[in-house]
Amino acid sequence: MGTVEILRNELTICSHIITYGNAADLSITEQIRDEIESMWNEPEVFLEFDGSSKRVRFRITAAYAPTIDPVEILGNTDPRNNYFRIENFARGNISFVDGVGCNTGYFKLENLYKGSTTAAHEYGHTIGLDHPEDMDLRSKGVPGIMYPRGTLVDSIYQYNPAGQSGDSSNGGTMHPKFRRVQVADILQLNLHRLELGVDPCIIGSFSSIWHPDHSNS
Repeated sequence: MGTVEILRNELTICSHIITYGNAADLSITEQIRDEIESMWNEPEVFLEFDGSSKRVRFRITAAYAPTIDPVEILGNTDPRNNYFRIENFARGNISFVDGVGCNTGYFKLENLYKGSTTAAHEYGHTIGLDHPEDMDLRSKGVPGIMYPRGTLVDSIYQYNPAGQSGDSSNGGTMHPKFRRVQVADILQLNLHRLELGVDPCIIGSFSSIWHPDHSNS
């Protein structure tokens, strides 16, 4: 979730990442922030607004909030704020957010290694993007950021390049580290449809869910 406005002649999406949980700390919070900002700015997309070409710029800030109160998340009214619990254990063994267009989620620390693209992928969900319907990317090149685990890709983008395509037990599916934010991902946000005025537009919506530690339930 975030806001969209024109700042310094750029079409700017602003989001603030707030982490909490037993596995969260300043280091992983900064790593998440940097991954989201750098990956979503990589395509360098320009869109026409008000008769001029404006660069799409993602500005991501972050804060580690170890003592955050659930009431703060439930009562938040700032559309830039996104709250993610980080723990060593997650039910289902995977990171997730609370829907397409949301501002809360739960990350498994193991999924957040540097270069994993997990944070950038989940952020895409918070600003309104779903998984593509066609999960067969063979002969189509580098996978976009919103493709999930299990996607069929060319062998060089698999966990195991020598694995048989589709055989997940032998690494024959997409390794998330190869995902990249592409121009098509930015265009799917439909930013050109926004009516930008004095006040920022909102992208995404409030899910406002505080997550407990799954290991305690």
